[in-house]
Amino acid sequence: MQVYIVHVQKPDSTSFRRFKDRKEWYASFLPNTTLDSGKPRMVYAYRQAISGFAAWLTSQEVEAMKSTDGVLVAYPDSEYDAQTTYTPEFLGLNAWEDGVWYDSQYGAGQIIGVIDTGFKPGHPSFRDTDVNPPPETWNGSCYWKHSVCNNKLIGAVGYKHGRTVSPEDKNGHGTHTASTAAGNFVDDAHVLGMARGTASGTAPKAHLAIYKVLHITKTASTGTVVKALVSDTLRGIDEAIRNHVNVLSMSLGLEKQRLHADSIAIGSYAAITKGIVPVAAAANAGPFASVIANDAPWILTVGASTTDRRIRAIVKLGNGMELFGETAYQPEGFNSTQLPLVYPGVRKTQKTLNCLNGSMDTFDVKGKIVLCGVGHITNIEKGEIVKAAGGAAMILMNQPWNGNTTFSEPHVIPTAHVSFSDAWKIITYFNSTPNGTAAITFNGTQYGVQPSPSVAYFSSRGPSLMNGNIIKPDVIAPGVNILAAWPFEVGPKPNHTLPPTTHTFNFESGTSMATPHVAGIVAMLKNNHPDWSPAAIKSAIMTTAYTVDVNGKPIGDDSKPMGTPASAYAMGSGHVDPTAANNPGLIYDLHHQDYIHYLCGMGFTDKQVEAIGRGKVQCSKVRAISPEQLNYPSIAVYLSANTTEVTVNRTVTNVGDAVTSYEVKYDEPEGVRVEVTPDMLEFSRAGQMKDFRVKLSIKPGSPTVRMAGQVVEGQMAWSSGKYYVRSPIVVTMQ
Repeated sequence: MQVYIVHVQKPDSTSFRRFKDRKEWYASFLPNTTLDSGKPRMVYAYRQAISGFAAWLTSQEVEAMKSTDGVLVAYPDSEYDAQTTYTPEFLGLNAWEDGVWYDSQYGAGQIIGVIDTGFKPGHPSFRDTDVNPPPETWNGSCYWKHSVCNNKLIGAVGYKHGRTVSPEDKNGHGTHTASTAAGNFVDDAHVLGMARGTASGTAPKAHLAIYKVLHITKTASTGTVVKALVSDTLRGIDEAIRNHVNVLSMSLGLEKQRLHADSIAIGSYAAITKGIVPVAAAANAGPFASVIANDAPWILTVGASTTDRRIRAIVKLGNGMELFGETAYQPEGFNSTQLPLVYPGVRKTQKTLNCLNGSMDTFDVKGKIVLCGVGHITNIEKGEIVKAAGGAAMILMNQPWNGNTTFSEPHVIPTAHVSFSDAWKIITYFNSTPNGTAAITFNGTQYGVQPSPSVAYFSSRGPSLMNGNIIKPDVIAPGVNILAAWPFEVGPKPNHTLPPTTHTFNFESGTSMATPHVAGIVAMLKNNHPDWSPAAIKSAIMTTAYTVDVNGKPIGDDSKPMGTPASAYAMGSGHVDPTAANNPGLIYDLHHQDYIHYLCGMGFTDKQVEAIGRGKVQCSKVRAISPEQLNYPSIAVYLSANTTEVTVNRTVTNVGDAVTSYEVKYDEPEGVRVEVTPDMLEFSRAGQMKDFRVKLSIKPGSPTVRMAGQVVEGQMAWSSGKYYVRSPIVVTMQ
């Protein structure tokens, strides 16, 4: 017996005056209301995220239930994975009167619902200094009543296995993401003295509502991990919608989930019908293709990028070669003279290559610098193992797939984390030099490091295997070495009993960290454009994203050799630009009902579509559309020897200057002809809509058509001189 999520369709003749009536109707689908142990069968009764419930059932009971009138779909409960002193500045946010921060009142009045591991009460990032009371629409509650919550953190609750639990964060993930989205200003924030400055969230005057669904789990095989049950996650989303949040920030998910069985996708659909913008992490399964999470087209899916800040450590080899790495722990008294190098990886086992427990038993590492490959356990755990063995310091070496992404972590011994290309240089030196040596020196916080930004190696890539090849992620945002609030001290000698202060911050990396940056941007846009739909806000963010770095070169992919451009399946439409998104000129809008046409076109059954849309659907009577015909701000199509051309239809709405002319500009994918009709759009008023068509066809004689699986990219944009509304184009050959 296990917990199942059951979606049900209410008869047209039935209405519920009270939530109690709905629960009783849900209970009518169960064999009985209690188990033999006396435990209630019903785990959760949902009212907003889905029409349905979570309950303890056997597989036989579920099969019998599926034949009951009103039951749509049922599936087992499962687990989701958990996937800043500087990043607001990096995003172009400032306090000047011509900035988005000022225009949007720093997100004041908007409520960001954070679905995560909870938060740390008392942290200075959650003080309510200069934060207004919550809007009258707020309908939430606080686990601690009034002793912890305030005008900044207006609500907090936790859910676990059908119970309401404390939302206090025991892990750090939720504290970090919440403060990244809307943490208040904190002066003198730092991590072990590094990156010292004023920390704040992207929308520092917005309100936070916390829904703890991710919990620490310990197993013999995986150790300590953070997981969320689908049923708990749905309950958190359900409550957030009921509480009238404006934005959902969700740094959790699971890759390769079919939309009708993905509770984050289903809950997010319910959210957009209420005007709530769901923002979710793309996952951290990169750099491998097609392992992306939260890929429903109504979700704003976020990948991770680097910034130009590095917490610098310098490795100087015995031959004089200097290599740059990173670390947050930079002790002043460390002896930076040349020390002997030890590489347990010469044994060529997984244990020795990655400095796992027992890997140094046959090596003399006392007073030496140990070379360790990244992987299998955390980088900080590797340092603890080296320290326990007597090692003086550690050089962390990226694997090929880790590429150029390095982390500034609060290590327990002097450390330098280096890229794969530099790791290769170190190994080459070690193998060719008997008694090789190295020194590690520290250079503190450095800005202006190039290239920047780039796509982090771990950021999940498309193409999606579940959404019909709609390009995901939608955008990238800062997600590497993000400084934000943390529940407790970090570093070699942390004191976990002290209350949070300005030094209880930490650097964290992941699409989890990128997501709340975008959630904060959404909050600001909703303040400035209260009449925009969730799709309009997403469009504004996507079509104004930039695709070149600060040097004017294409944004790179950290998982590949330096200078390799990132694909649209790695960065989506590009890197977020809050200032440009605030005034995009044109938007590609969608009503939530448009997604029903898309779902029917995807081949979902009536019951599966009803489970997502929570209403009666007959796909045979719906004008079904193929995925590329959804009015999305990006374009992806399939071409082949049999299908040599595809025409996609799009509609744009003028949200810029009333009288404006736009001219189309495009870069053709290799071997593909692009024809846009019309090639000029003339607007005479705000809110005016214009249709256009994009015909994509294989050029005669192009060799590309013979290469099945080949992916070629281009772009198109509507340009007025003031506005530049860009869409990536991806063509996959079949």
